[in-house]
Amino acid sequence: MVGPYRGLFGTPGVKGFVIAGFIGRIPMSMLGIGIVLLISALTGSYATAGAVAATVSLAYAVAAPLSGRLVDRFGQARVLVPFVLLHGAALAGLMLCAHGKAPTWTLYATGVAVGGTATSLGSMVRARWSHVLDDSAKLHTAFSFESVADEVIFVGGPAFMTALATTVSVYSGLIVALALTVAGTLVFAALRGTEPPVVRHRGDAGSPIAIPGVALLSAVFLAMGSVFGSVDIITVAFAEEHGNKAAAGLMLASVASGSMLSGLWYGSRNWKLSLRGRFVRGLSVFTLGLTPVLLMDDIRAMSVALFFAGLAISPTLITGFSLIERLVPAARLTEGMSWISTSIGFGVAVGAWAGGRLTDLYGASNAYGFSYACALVAVAVGVTGSALMRVERRTS
Repeated sequence: MVGPYRGLFGTPGVKGFVIAGFIGRIPMSMLGIGIVLLISALTGSYATAGAVAATVSLAYAVAAPLSGRLVDRFGQARVLVPFVLLHGAALAGLMLCAHGKAPTWTLYATGVAVGGTATSLGSMVRARWSHVLDDSAKLHTAFSFESVADEVIFVGGPAFMTALATTVSVYSGLIVALALTVAGTLVFAALRGTEPPVVRHRGDAGSPIAIPGVALLSAVFLAMGSVFGSVDIITVAFAEEHGNKAAAGLMLASVASGSMLSGLWYGSRNWKLSLRGRFVRGLSVFTLGLTPVLLMDDIRAMSVALFFAGLAISPTLITGFSLIERLVPAARLTEGMSWISTSIGFGVAVGAWAGGRLTDLYGASNAYGFSYACALVAVAVGVTGSALMRVERRTS
C-alpha cells in the first residue's frame, strides 16, 4: 500500500516543504480543543467555550480566501511571514486575557485576531505539489499523502493537547501550538526553491467561488465542517459526562485514525471511477458511518463508532482538493483551495457554537443528532448538485 508514496520525494526541495508544512500545521488540530479546554475550565460553560472557538473559526473562514488571494498575487513568503507573526501575538493575547480574567468580550476580540491572521498552510503545501508535479497520478498520490499527514496531526494533536491541558496546565498546550505554528511557517516561507511563481493576471479574473463547481463544493464542506466542529465540542462533554474528560482527546483521535487509514489506502490505488463519482460515494459513506454514533452511551463503544465515522473523511477531502485543482485556473489556485478551508472553517464555527449550546441544553448524547443532521445536508447537496462538478483540465 505504501509503494506509490515512495516516488514522491525524489524531486529536489520536496522533503523540506513537506516537513516544514507538517510542523506548521500541527496546531490546526490543537487550537480549537485547546481553546475549549481553556475557556471551559475558567468559565464552567461549554456554550462560552464553543462560542469563542467558533469566533476563531469564523474569523479564519472569512480571512482565508483573502490571504489566499494575496498569496496568488504576491507569493507565499511575502504573505506568510507577517501573518504568522501577527497570529502568534494574537494567540498570546488570548491566553493573557483568559489568565487575567479580562471581560468576556476581550476573548472574542482576541479570538477574531487569532482566526483572522491564521493562514491555510495546507493549501499552500498542496499548491507547491501542483507546481513541482506535472503528472496527475502522482498529484493524486501527493494530495492523498497530505490528507494522511493531516489525519496524523488530528490523531496526535487532540490527545497531546488534552494531556497537556489536564496534566500540566490549561495554557501549556496552546503555548506549544503557538511555538510550532510560528517555527514551522517561518521555515516553510524560507524555502523559496519550490514556491510557486506569481502568475500575472490579464485583467480581473474574478474569485474562484464564482465557478459553480467550487460553490457547490464549498456548500458541501460547510456542512461537513459543521459535523467536525460540533463533534469536537460534544465529544469533550460526552467524556466528562461519563467521568473521564481526559479520554476526549483519544476519542477524537479515533475519528482521525479512521480517516488516516482510509486516506492511506485511497491514495495507493489507481482509480477508474471519476472524481465526481468518488466524491458522491464518499459523502454517502460519511453519513452512513456517522449513524452508530447516535446510539452509543459508553466511552469505549463511542470510540469504536467514531473510528468508523472517520473512514470516509480523508477520501472525501482528497477528492475535493483534486476537483478544485481541476476546476480553478492556475493563477487562482491558492485562493481556490482556500475556499475548501474557509468553508470548513465556517462550518466548524457553526458546529462549535451549536454543539456547545445543544450540549448545555440537552446533554452530549442528544447533541450528536445535530452532527448527523449536518452530514445528511452534506450528502443531499453533493448528490443533487453533482453535475456541477464535471471537470476539464484547468488552464492559466
